[in-house]
Amino acid sequence: MNYVRFRDGENVKYGILEGQVIRVLAGDFLNPANGLTGETVELNRVKLLAPVQPSKVVCIGVNYADHAKEMKHDLPEDPIIFIKPSTTVLDPEGEVEYPAMSQRVDFEGELAVVIGKTLKNTSEAEAITGVFGYTCANDVTARDLQRKDGQWTRGKGFDTFCPLGPWVVSDFDPTAVAIETRLNGQVKQKSNTRNFINPIPRLLSYISQVMTLNPGDVVLTGTPEGVGPMQRGDEVVVKIAGIGELHNTIKR
Repeated sequence: MNYVRFRDGENVKYGILEGQVIRVLAGDFLNPANGLTGETVELNRVKLLAPVQPSKVVCIGVNYADHAKEMKHDLPEDPIIFIKPSTTVLDPEGEVEYPAMSQRVDFEGELAVVIGKTLKNTSEAEAITGVFGYTCANDVTARDLQRKDGQWTRGKGFDTFCPLGPWVVSDFDPTAVAIETRLNGQVKQKSNTRNFINPIPRLLSYISQVMTLNPGDVVLTGTPEGVGPMQRGDEVVVKIAGIGELHNTIKR
């Protein structure tokens, strides 16, 4: 099923998307106690929001061999993890802010995992059962600042630097899925999740040995080759087969 978070007038609601109709839930879809209210609303009447509000976004660096090559990075012995703060999360169709202190802001299309139950020190088999679903993400990066700092917090951590959406798909097999990123209609990234260096169960288990993953947290699984700069006014689209398209623009 496709789960959405949306604004209907002054109210923020959650629902299940069926075609062009949203069946409204009594609360957050991550809580199984929140059933359907019986209310429905047309998709074109509401504004979609980032489908979850994570306490943290845990990201994986260098999880495609082709991306490692283009970045002149050795293949990691263990997954490389870093965090984007919750303030980076941006709605579908939202505008990415271009920081005044940066001269190069890049797109990085990624498959995102939405955690459905607490994971702490879990095995790979246990970890995958903690997944609620999957969505599209853009790990926006101020590349010049990332390189200047020698670590990734500032370059990855600006407000609006983690667009998510448009919805969370629960019945989804992430093992061999096409992913692409388009900039102003031109395909810039094109790969498949079968090219992961570390598959999702290993990533989740590894992260859970370091920090607790809470329901609603998001794990970004890495980007393929083809990352590149965006300019003010550009439109970027992350497309993942079986999920959909995440559209955002760069603020002028």
